[in-house]
Amino acid sequence: MDKIRFNDLLKIADLSKKEFAGLIGTSGPTVNNWGSSGRAIPYWVESWLNLYNENKNLKQIKQLIQDSGLNK
Repeated sequence: MDKIRFNDLLKIADLSKKEFAGLIGTSGPTVNNWGSSGRAIPYWVESWLNLYNENKNLKQIKQLIQDSGLNK
């Protein structure tokens, strides 16, 4: 994954690099350095963010269903 894709996935997730770093248990500067100065973005980050975004979408759908009363 390149830096542009990484930034796009963070934007979709509505996460800053600092917030993402907190969620994964690392520092903001570490995440900031990914994709530059020869520092590769870890292989697992893309799948992690894809799952985070999918879960976020499913939670929104679930809430819409609950709010509409269709789940009764």
